[in-house]
Amino acid sequence: MEFLVDMVTSVPEGTSEQDVAAIRAREAERARELAAQGHLLRLWRPPLAPGEWRSWGLFDADDAEQLEQVLASMPLRVWRRDTVTALSPHPSDPGRR
Repeated sequence: MEFLVDMVTSVPEGTSEQDVAAIRAREAERARELAAQGHLLRLWRPPLAPGEWRSWGLFDADDAEQLEQVLASMPLRVWRRDTVTALSPHPSDPGRR
């Protein structure tokens, strides 16, 4: 099942740039792992407001419970609010398998 996830990150005030860089590096590594496992299919950066951290991700999981496990495994989740939309196939989708 595919899910579109709107991920908005809010870094707590007073967090050092070093801590931010470290967690972003761990997030990038975890994203590569999830992609290799077939869970993270795509990532986009929508138009952003100044200072906003936001990404849209297309994920594949067996169900909502597995998706939650995948999202919870991502380091930035501690600072992030995720909005999940389950996607259904469209009969006219040109990318349909």
